[in-house]
Order: sequence, then structure tokens, then C-alpha cells
Amino acid sequence: MRRLMATLAVLLGMAGLLTACGSTNNADAAGNGTSTGMKPQVIDVTFSGDTVTPNGERVDVAVGQKVQFVVKSDASGEIHVHSTPEKELEYAAGTTELTVGPFDKPGIIEVESHALEKTIVQLKVQ
Repeated sequence: MRRLMATLAVLLGMAGLLTACGSTNNADAAGNGTSTGMKPQVIDVTFSGDTVTPNGERVDVAVGQKVQFVVKSDASGEIHVHSTPEKELEYAAGTTELTVGPFDKPGIIEVESHALEKTIVQLKVQ
């Protein structure tokens, strides 16, 4: 009887370990923080003086996908994302990573620098 109880205890302990290792959440399995398993759309943005690159380009984004801006700048500033709700993302001099979304409705979302009065990108959510 003791041997049976010991065997059951070991099996139950192993079952607990196995379920702790598994994940039913796609976000955990993908490691990217989205429930759909989509990787974020990465957009490199460079501010240098009065210029910004990209400058008004359209970037395709899937419905439900996040966007990660990798901002390289010679000064701190702010990016304004005209989504619903609107987002104001601050960045520092050097390199800053900023993530927004996911966006749940198709359409065009303007991303601007109000200080430079320039459109950085237009996110085409589809």
C-alpha cells in the first residue's frame, strides 16, 4: 500500500510540473505579447535635427497586430499616433523602443511629429 501511495504521489507531482510548463495562451508561446501570435510590425524611425525618416510612407499592418517603433534621435521628443484612443509616445535622445496597438479596425492611422509638423508614417490597418 505504501508503494502504491508513493507512486501516486510521484505521478501527481510530475503531472503538476508538466501542466506548469505548458501554455494555453498564444501570447506566452509566441513571446510577443499578442493573443493572436502575430509578431509586431517593426518600424525604424530616425530623427536628426529637423528631419525624420521615414517621411509619410505607408506601412501595412494587420488587424490585431502591434507596431513597434525603434526611434533613434539626437534629442528627446514625442510621436503622436492618431488612433482611437490617440497615443502620445515620448522618446529620449539615443534609441527608444515604443509599442502601440494592437489595432482592431481597418483604416489609415497617421503617426506624426507635431514638433516638426511632419507625418512619419501612415499605418494601413487591414
